This record gives sequence, structure tokens and C-alpha cells, in this order.
Amino acid sequence: MRTGVVLDYNESLRENFRWCLENNIPTCQLAVAPDLQTEAVAAQILAIQKDYYVEITALVGTWSGPAEWNFAYGPETLGIVPVAYRAHRMKELEQCARFAKMLGVPDMCTHVGFIPENPNDPLYAETVAAIRHLAKVYKQNGIRFNMETGQETALTLLRVIEDVQADNLGLNFDPANLILYGKSNPIDALGIVGGHINGVHAKDGNYPLSGRSLGEETPLGEGQVNIPAFIAKLQEIGYDGAVTIEREIAGDQQKADVAAANKLLLALIK
Repeated sequence: MRTGVVLDYNESLRENFRWCLENNIPTCQLAVAPDLQTEAVAAQILAIQKDYYVEITALVGTWSGPAEWNFAYGPETLGIVPVAYRAHRMKELEQCARFAKMLGVPDMCTHVGFIPENPNDPLYAETVAAIRHLAKVYKQNGIRFNMETGQETALTLLRVIEDVQADNLGLNFDPANLILYGKSNPIDALGIVGGHINGVHAKDGNYPLSGRSLGEETPLGEGQVNIPAFIAKLQEIGYDGAVTIEREIAGDQQKADVAAANKLLLALIK
């Protein structure tokens, strides 16, 4: 395993790549807004990589429109589950497949939304069909399509993978998200979906204390994930990909927390 960090494409990308190398972080997942996924931007990113080579292990599939990261309005606004935003966001995610191919990136990860746990819910069947279509588009471009854990239980995600039946469909496993959304114990969840993991986030947090708001994200090692046990379980199931730090704050404190998280991970990865 090797470490990485989630980065946004912006005017600081060159500086951020240099910072990664200076801090012994050799990989990243890169988020690029849909309206910036052009040939010119791809060429710029590849040029920066020539000077400061940080491997891009996955693109973060972003989509436009309203997004409420909570239990009250999340089901109506997040991902491709809501009918009102599905068609437009699917086009954006199709575009992301082509952009990933331009960059030579093998994986994409995205939140698809609050997939219903009831397989007889009409929204479940519609979402499975949408994911199947997107997985086909990604397959045509030589990319794996990865659902990020969070809004669903591990069992629901396993059911979706079984029902879609696409060999390039997998998971980006974020242990903190399962806790923040109150869905699963992440270490137990690895035993359910471990064979489908193509990417991993290193993030920490606490369980929700409200029925309407997510739990609180914390610096790595300070939440309820149990990072040493999580890394040990990843090694037990044979995961050997990138472990990508995600710290959803900004500024100097974010860099300090990422650097500390990287030191923690390097001490645990053997």
C-alpha cells in the first residue's frame, strides 16, 4: 500500500503536487469540476505531472446542482438517485470517463446518492439501471467506476454490485463515511465488500448525534474508525492499492492534518 491525498484541481495544483512530494505522499485522487474537464485542462495537468510527478490514482466524479450533505435533504439532492437531477448528472459522469481517459487515470469514484435499501423500491431499480449504463460507458473508456461508501450499508452496496453485473464496477471505501452516516462499522463492512474495493480513503469521524445531521469528521486517528485495526484489516483482505487521505477542511490546518495523517499511515503500513 502507498499513501495519497484528495486534491482539487485549481490554480494551486502545481504547488500542491510539490508539497505532496516534499511530504512523502506519492499519489492523489483529483477532483475536477465538470465544466473544467477539457482537453486543455488535461494537457495542463499532464504538464504539471512532468515537473512534479504525483500519480493520480482516481478522478473524483463531481456533479453539479444542489447538494445537501445531511439526512433531511440528502436523499433528494445527492448523486444520481434523485430523478430531478439524474439525467444531467449522468451526462457529467459520462464526460468524466472521457476526461479520465485523457489523463490515463484508471479509476473514478463518486457518491451515487442515497440508494434505497429496499430492493423493491422503484428508485432502487432505476438507480441500478443508471449505474449499469455508466459502468458500460466507463468500460468503453477503459476506466473502473467506483461507488463511494457512505449513504448506504455495505450490504446494500454489495446488492447493487451483484445486480448491476459489471466487471468494472467497484467501491471507493471511505471508512469514516460509514460512521458519519451511521450505516456500518467500517471494519466489519470490509468483510462484506472487501473483494470489490478499488480505492480507499483514510478519513476519520464520529457517529451522528442527531437524526438529521451527519456525524463530525475528525483528524485521522481521533475518531471512531480505529485506524490501526482498519489498516490491519485491509492488509488481511489483501488490499494493496493507495490509501488516500481526505480531510474536508481548508487552509494551513488541512495541510497540517494531512501531514500528520500520512505519518500515522506510514507507521502502520508494513
